Amino acid sequence: MKKIPIGIQAFSSLIEGDFIYLDKTDIIYKIAQTKACYFLSRPRRFGKSLTLSTLHEYFDGQKELFAGLKIEKLETKWEKYPVLHFDFNTSTYNSVKDLQSRIGYMLSQHEKIYGKDDAAKQNSERFESLVNAAVQQTGKHVVILVDEYDKPLLNNLSNPDLQDKIRAELKAFYGVLKTCDKHIKMAFITGVTKFSKVSLFSDVNNLKDISNNLEYSTICGATEKEIHEYLDCYVDAMAEYNEISKEECYKELKKWYEGYHFHPNAEDTYNPFGLMRALDDKEFKEYWFETGTPTFLVETMRNRDMNLCELDSVECESDELSKIDNFEDNPIPLLYQSGYLTIKGYDKLFDTYTLGMPNKEVGEALPKFILNFIYPKTRQSAFSVANFARDVIKGDIDGFMKRLSTLLADSNYEIVGDAEKYFQNVFYLIFKLLGFYAEVERNTSDGRMDAVVKTPQYIYVFEFKLDKPAQEALDQINSKEYALPFAADGRTLYKVGVSFSSETRKVAEWVKG
Repeated sequence: MKKIPIGIQAFSSLIEGDFIYLDKTDIIYKIAQTKACYFLSRPRRFGKSLTLSTLHEYFDGQKELFAGLKIEKLETKWEKYPVLHFDFNTSTYNSVKDLQSRIGYMLSQHEKIYGKDDAAKQNSERFESLVNAAVQQTGKHVVILVDEYDKPLLNNLSNPDLQDKIRAELKAFYGVLKTCDKHIKMAFITGVTKFSKVSLFSDVNNLKDISNNLEYSTICGATEKEIHEYLDCYVDAMAEYNEISKEECYKELKKWYEGYHFHPNAEDTYNPFGLMRALDDKEFKEYWFETGTPTFLVETMRNRDMNLCELDSVECESDELSKIDNFEDNPIPLLYQSGYLTIKGYDKLFDTYTLGMPNKEVGEALPKFILNFIYPKTRQSAFSVANFARDVIKGDIDGFMKRLSTLLADSNYEIVGDAEKYFQNVFYLIFKLLGFYAEVERNTSDGRMDAVVKTPQYIYVFEFKLDKPAQEALDQINSKEYALPFAADGRTLYKVGVSFSSETRKVAEWVKG
């Protein structure tokens, strides 16, 4: 059994260290045959750095590293090219000077090989001189690889002034890709997001964005076929450790870590980091989510009344999906590109995508993160999700509502925006974390019910009112016959009218029937 790679991003380290490598070299070969500037957007820890490292070793002519892989049967020449590799992962970018320093350092490493032009003062000038020097010295066109190009911008989403200055610096740097186009054999740039205003996407010749391209949809991540081919023995060991069948283990892995789609017709893709960690630890946990929190979402909630219920099924126009320059007005593309939402469907007629949370890891971790931010005392108090679940399971609606009332009293008032959306979001988060079937604003033939919750023994139909009597909410459930679809169900049915106060931001009263 080869070793499971955790956090290893260098292709040579995987091969020489006898780690498992999901063979993507046939896709690498296809990319390498085209003179183009490629751009690939994928969530963090999804294999972007490994993809660039593989390209680097290929263009460096390291034939021995590819022995036994798919590319060995495809490549016959194994030519060596000058490779200029830039990695923006390793700095925090708290100022423009930080960015300039990082770019300067990376340039200096290549200048040690190809020489430095003392007349070039700006980083963009040094970059251009470096390309020319590499071509002159080797007689070959250069390969340019840029990893996480957008890290300086993402680190400053909440600082628009600094972001504008960083954007200008990057615009000059990436502008060299156009200036030196005749000397570039191929360029490949990766990032989490696509900032359309950076010159990379407005000035570069023959830019090919393959982020949502079916042909390249599995270049990062892991497919079901690859897991069976390369990781089957580890699934076997995990199943034995958890005392479940191998088939059940595959189903759980799929439920927890699969579900990503980067094209409507693409294969289901697993989050590789979460998958590898789970197989290594033999436990089902929120591995990927724990490596980084979506603080940008919280920042957006401060400035925009987000309806979190939309995260289960939200529509996005095709041209919006790949751009995040106005993320404060529309955070959905950023949530998609960051891996918290994925493609669930596509309407060809209107060219719109339906997005939703990809799997159990995100479906549980994201609501939990938001809830803990809004209610910092959640973990330390008696109002944990487990206690809410106990109340619902045993049919104690009064206990559930009392617990909710106390929870609302501890809310973070920086987050509470529009009162109606706020209360709706609270219920959504709690029901999502309960792990039961829950619908918000479910359409009926005569209006909409706000929420339905089903447990093995009970069905709850909720109706919420803002600054109105709870009895009015209960009367609406009865008059609109919201409970009628469940009349033949053998479970105990509760109809619950709830009234919220916009003044106190708490539950004013509730009645049940």
